[in-house]
Amino acid sequence: MSWAFVIIPTIFIVVFYFYPMVQSLWLSLHSGAGIALDFVGINNYRRLLSDQAFLTAVRNTFIFFIFQIPLMIFLALVFSVILNNKALKFKGLFRTLVFLPSITSLVAYSLIFKYLFANNGIVNQVLMFLNLINDPILWLGDPFWAKVLIVLAITWRWTGYNMIFYLSALQNVDPSIYEAARIDGASSIQQFFKITIPMLRPVILFTSITSTIGTLQLFDEPMNLTGGGPGNATTTISQYIYNLSFQYTPNFGYAAAVSYSIVFFVIILTIIQFRLGREKK
Repeated sequence: MSWAFVIIPTIFIVVFYFYPMVQSLWLSLHSGAGIALDFVGINNYRRLLSDQAFLTAVRNTFIFFIFQIPLMIFLALVFSVILNNKALKFKGLFRTLVFLPSITSLVAYSLIFKYLFANNGIVNQVLMFLNLINDPILWLGDPFWAKVLIVLAITWRWTGYNMIFYLSALQNVDPSIYEAARIDGASSIQQFFKITIPMLRPVILFTSITSTIGTLQLFDEPMNLTGGGPGNATTTISQYIYNLSFQYTPNFGYAAAVSYSIVFFVIILTIIQFRLGREKK
């Protein structure tokens, strides 16, 4: 009877995880839509190297990855340290407010961001009132500012989620370590970089890997905020897969090949992060 508790979940994992993975890999060796597929071998993967739309999507995705993840992790660390302060009042309220964006409806917050960052939106009006800009910023119409908007949106949404992991880890750190550092004359900034970050190294590595996977699969924000535009300025790999499957002339085989490029990038970046996050002996 005890084997049933192992066998049944194993069957579900094989059927709903491993079989689709193998099937999609086989599909990536074909070209066409529906059941009208032609075997093309590795030609789909060769095509990736000369597909300018794919290369643009890769470049956009890595721009988001390079700028957004360090910013989000740093802010999450700062918030976790602040909200772990025992002297801070209303900690529960502040923690909820920081975490709330991660459970906010995507469609709702996309509409709010579009309203805030419209040409005549509140953000531009405030910046012009403060004389920081003379003309409205085209947040949704300029390739550079559209990327900035996507980075801001992702950071706003997921900083609180990562903060929870750091906050949980900080509560397991012995307060006497910080007391000893203060006695030795270490400032708050020194304690942050010399104690907090090293102590949270395993958790930072975990959140970095999960954030990397999420960013390489980024779809929701570009699709709902900018539609991948202007032009292809904010199109990501996942959105390009969607376009290949449902927007352009369907080519499920090539779309599967593009999806496996994400797997390749995830493996490479995860290995790099493991090596960088490894504790020096």
